[in-house]
Amino acid sequence: MSTDCNHANHGYSSNKDAHLKRLRRIEGQVRGVQRMIDEDQYCIDILTQVAAINKALHAVSLGLLEEHISHCVVGAARESEATGDPEILQAKVQEASAAISRLMKS
Repeated sequence: MSTDCNHANHGYSSNKDAHLKRLRRIEGQVRGVQRMIDEDQYCIDILTQVAAINKALHAVSLGLLEEHISHCVVGAARESEATGDPEILQAKVQEASAAISRLMKS
């Protein structure tokens, strides 16, 4: 399978800086929660921050998933059509479905 989703060309590449900026912000939030626990702050305030972190991670995940579908799955569909091999597309669809399943369980 040679879809255009190789290690040098991922669907998120054009938004890499934005993803990294968002992840650094999340990293700062996690450090803030560590500090809150270290300072024995109120548990509900800590849980509020944890919920915000989870929401931010969820947003990153959905963005990456959207980019995977619009880049890798669409690329596999094109390759599948060009080669007449439906397995190329089916493999990418199954991969995306498995990722969605993992996200729903988290």
